[in-house]
Amino acid sequence: MQSVLVTGAAGFIGSNLCEHLLAHNYRVVCLDNFATGKIENLLPLLDKYPATLKLIVGDIRNIEDCRKAVEDVDYVLHEAALGSVPRSIKDPATTNAVNISGFLNMLIAARDGKVKRFIYAASSSTYGDSKSLPKVEEIIGKPLSPYAITKYVNELYADVFARTYGMECIGLRYFNVFGRRQDPFGAYAAVIPLFVKKLMAHESPVINGDGEYSRDFTYIDNVIQMNMLAMTTSNPEAVNQVYNTAYGERTTLNQLVEYLRECLSKYDSEIAKVEIFHGPNRLGDIPHSLACIDKAKTLLGYNPKFSMRDGLKEAVKWYWENI
Repeated sequence: MQSVLVTGAAGFIGSNLCEHLLAHNYRVVCLDNFATGKIENLLPLLDKYPATLKLIVGDIRNIEDCRKAVEDVDYVLHEAALGSVPRSIKDPATTNAVNISGFLNMLIAARDGKVKRFIYAASSSTYGDSKSLPKVEEIIGKPLSPYAITKYVNELYADVFARTYGMECIGLRYFNVFGRRQDPFGAYAAVIPLFVKKLMAHESPVINGDGEYSRDFTYIDNVIQMNMLAMTTSNPEAVNQVYNTAYGERTTLNQLVEYLRECLSKYDSEIAKVEIFHGPNRLGDIPHSLACIDKAKTLLGYNPKFSMRDGLKEAVKWYWENI
């Protein structure tokens, strides 16, 4: 049985990866310090898979925690990070410590632990002020936030470790991932769970700017597929690459709110009447984001199953039943 370390395992993406891996007969080691992750995301898995799930409470900023976590592990799925552009603007030092120093610790531990492959969460924020659409992996701009800088530095470090130490590294540039277990209550909640929570409470969501900024919203199951392909590919050309991880479809914030009202109104007709407000644009935001996913399709065989609207129906159903 192969063993996989998932860092940030109690978070939204990490816990979904753990669930998928365990259901497909992998042994899973979870590392989390619960700074943003929730133990509630792991408790059902700990109950269901006591023999194949190991939880380590630790911090990637501590190299010894990283070394302990990679013991006898075949693969690393590195999801641990401090997300959120606004958080990084408010506190760049902590974002840097977790996302860069912590990332480097994990690379060193994985190298020394002879891990077969290191797959890590990169970010579409790396495209920065590049105006070209769709976004192709080889063309990026200047980062627009401390968070974006940290995620770009991750890519540079992974590339250097691959060249210098012969490691196998694959970066996945996530584009606005959403779905079950994404927290609507945090201070830096992502737009979809935040708007769902507001609409369910008959409160008016506030759209930053005129609502014509657009994003390539990507359902969690597509992200799981990409991680599994990156972990299991035997194509040598596919390794030591960075891939857009998205659906390849653009949705404006105005369209998003209308889709959400449409989905939620099936559960509560009053939601269709909730008014929408507009506020100022948010500092550090990229105006438009649309991924070209041709590279992932060609080298990894990626075939995303969920469009944004299909994923939204699944996500809304989960929120309706769970919050």
